[in-house]
Amino acid sequence: MMELGFVTAILADYSLEEVMKFAADNGFQCIEVMCWPVGKAERRYAGVTHIDVSNFTASDAAEIKGLSEKYGVSISSLGYYPNPLVADAEERATYSDHIKKVIAASKMLDINVMTTFIGRDPSKSIEDSWKDYAEVWKPIVIFAEEQGVKVGIENCPMLFSLDEWPGGKNLAISPDVWRRMFDMIPSENFGLNFDPSHLVWQFIDIERAIKEFHPKFVHVHAKDERVDSDLLYERGIMGLGWHRPKLPGLGSVDWSAFFATLTDVGYRGPVCIEVEDRAYESNENYVKRSILQSKHYLEQFMQFKI
Repeated sequence: MMELGFVTAILADYSLEEVMKFAADNGFQCIEVMCWPVGKAERRYAGVTHIDVSNFTASDAAEIKGLSEKYGVSISSLGYYPNPLVADAEERATYSDHIKKVIAASKMLDINVMTTFIGRDPSKSIEDSWKDYAEVWKPIVIFAEEQGVKVGIENCPMLFSLDEWPGGKNLAISPDVWRRMFDMIPSENFGLNFDPSHLVWQFIDIERAIKEFHPKFVHVHAKDERVDSDLLYERGIMGLGWHRPKLPGLGSVDWSAFFATLTDVGYRGPVCIEVEDRAYESNENYVKRSILQSKHYLEQFMQFKI
């Protein structure tokens, strides 16, 4: 059966134990734990380090397993979302190296799932990005296979601001791209961290995507997206800012159809709430409310162990 959790990035100021306790106290089964390198965040919701994998040891793994057992909350994935296809070769290597560290830590923790982005140089077309994709990702996927860890790629185009224009900073945006990704690097350890919100504003059929690609689902995010029709009129689909992330139920995702299709295809993995709704960021109480409001809304659609 599915497990309901949340992405820990929204509780950036909490320790891992505090996150675990919050999850346990509020009936969550799992959490997706952020594993950015310790340091300054490069964008919103980035730079959160609930597990530092830089010099991860067996002792660290034992301590974290103990927390999970203590609170009865599993870790669905270790998450890290940089741009491994950035133009600068040194920066690219830094991101790829840390992705491998997260994969290795996931193995040591017996989670065996890691979630991330493919990345993209936004100045390059999709067609011109495949060479970079193969060079960077074939070694990463081989490493993941050796570790027995599945890598789930989130389907976010990362096209929200002028520095990401015009192509966005993540290649894995659509069914056409996903097919080619998996044809070029065929592996049972390489799949999708599926987020329906990003398909809303690309006008891609969410249920059809689930039916075709569910065998590649490693992990699922629950986030909604609202289209501002006035801004869409003013700016057109080539403009920025006419759609925004919302809590589940406050946007355009048909969650009844979403979960009906997930259950029809037999998905039984984690579903983690990802909060990026600015309306709930003014203080800690609003942040916690956003997580709990999302949980309350989604539970009506989900199958759980009884």
